[in-house]
Amino acid sequence: MIPPGSRMPAAVQTAWFLRDPAGTFDRLHSRHGPIFTVRYFGFPPEVYVTTAELAEQVFRTDRGGGLAGAARRDFLKPMVGSHSVLTLDGDAWSHHRKALTPPLRARQVAGYHDEIADIAAEKIATWPLGVPFALRDRIQEITLEVIIRLIFGIRDAERLGRLHVLLPRLITLGGSASVVMLPSHLRGRAAKAPFTPYARFLKARATVDAILYEEIAHRRRTEADGADMLSGLLAAGFTDEEIRDELITLLIAGHETTATSLAWAFERLLRLPHILERLPDDEEYLDAVVKEVMRLRPAVYEAPRLLDAPLRLGDYEVPAGWYAGPFIPLVHLDPDAFPEPEKFSPERFLDGRQSRAWMPFGGGRRFCVGAQLALLEMRVVIREVLHRLDLTAPDPAPEPRRLTNVTLTPARLTRVTARARSLDRTR
Repeated sequence: MIPPGSRMPAAVQTAWFLRDPAGTFDRLHSRHGPIFTVRYFGFPPEVYVTTAELAEQVFRTDRGGGLAGAARRDFLKPMVGSHSVLTLDGDAWSHHRKALTPPLRARQVAGYHDEIADIAAEKIATWPLGVPFALRDRIQEITLEVIIRLIFGIRDAERLGRLHVLLPRLITLGGSASVVMLPSHLRGRAAKAPFTPYARFLKARATVDAILYEEIAHRRRTEADGADMLSGLLAAGFTDEEIRDELITLLIAGHETTATSLAWAFERLLRLPHILERLPDDEEYLDAVVKEVMRLRPAVYEAPRLLDAPLRLGDYEVPAGWYAGPFIPLVHLDPDAFPEPEKFSPERFLDGRQSRAWMPFGGGRRFCVGAQLALLEMRVVIREVLHRLDLTAPDPAPEPRRLTNVTLTPARLTRVTARARSLDRTR
């Protein structure tokens, strides 16, 4: 017996999801319980689970029966390519993962602390004072700069200038529903129509790719031995196309998702003054706050596998050829894993406590390789903002979730008003 789900046509289910993903899944969960099916237009059916125990069953398919790369390939290949750690499986994935892991371990990324702080301070100094603005847009400027400087390692002023303009456009176009949810069999036709979103995306992608290939060729000629990720990929013997795909992967995985998580951190903190007053100098508590934000407001909503063998989940059997994965926001509300799950309680992450049900970076063997960099970046940026500015929310009502590109963002992009802190309250 396959898991239950809506009987509406796949096109209607897709439209509901794009309009209100959180509400759609809340209704499905309420009606059908912890296992249910969603059908997206042009893709295989996807079975979602909403408890920590069921999520672990899905992640165990990494040992055989499930393909995380193939599950993402249908949606992400146009952006990140065929040689991305996100879209690969098997030995090719292991080879890429092995090359990416060393420079992204906690001890290595700790060396980025001061540079991230400098980038944050530089950008914060340009924020408007006394008028409301969308904080997420400003934070994206920080996370983009971190990727370009520290991960790409690009120093050429002309290339830097072009990338600062082009990368946000590429992310917006490539992460839009009209590109991500476009079935593969329709992409060729869409590419030939010059005014379609997909054609505009392809044009932006080609322009960015040309810049990245210029940089890769330059670095091969100069044989620069840097500490950035590009240098590491060159040293690993990757082809130009493999390097391009992994750089774009790190951009997508480390820029927009981190900016969204930071936006949620401030959206929550400005409505929780008793939490805010303990920050930013209590380092252990700050780390716990970051993790609790990512539990209650995860930026990424799923971590699917494409099944190449049937999967038994409770009383149901999911057929081979279907997707299966956790709906992360609901797993994070599983009371068996997180007592009082609706309560914002950083204490649950103090004293080294951690739960396998905490999965803002996915789970199983495919846990995000950049997790330590994202966590460091969040701590540093929060600390830098709070040392320099007093932020208030013009509207005290919580911001609902909406789907922006591939992340669940605050609906008003964390609307804030900033005022400079007095000198005696800064470092």
